[in-house]
Amino acid sequence: MVKLAFSRELRLLTRNHFFFVFQHPQRADTPHAIILGRLNTLGHPRVGLAVAKKHVKQAHERNRIKRLTRESFRLHQHALPAMDFVVIAKKGVTDLGNHALTEELEKLWRRHCRQSQNC
Repeated sequence: MVKLAFSRELRLLTRNHFFFVFQHPQRADTPHAIILGRLNTLGHPRVGLAVAKKHVKQAHERNRIKRLTRESFRLHQHALPAMDFVVIAKKGVTDLGNHALTEELEKLWRRHCRQSQNC
């Protein structure tokens, strides 16, 4: 049975984890979001979020975007390659509804799977 938990080991927690991804990332982007990824040696994917106040002014909107992104990752974690991902929100992301944002994230996860060719 597949576990769909989102435990602490599935998150990027420190600056060094984020810097590791930013050094040599694989990039997948849409007009509203970017997902940077880099292969890790842990055997499972991890995710970190970057939703800047500069691009998403209201706190409840930033929280909504982070919540939907974490949920999308949680549901797709077993289909993803063993990579560290950083999801970056762009300026127009608040114009998207929940369903549209979820579809866009799914498209980006699939693109990373094709780029790594491990899916």
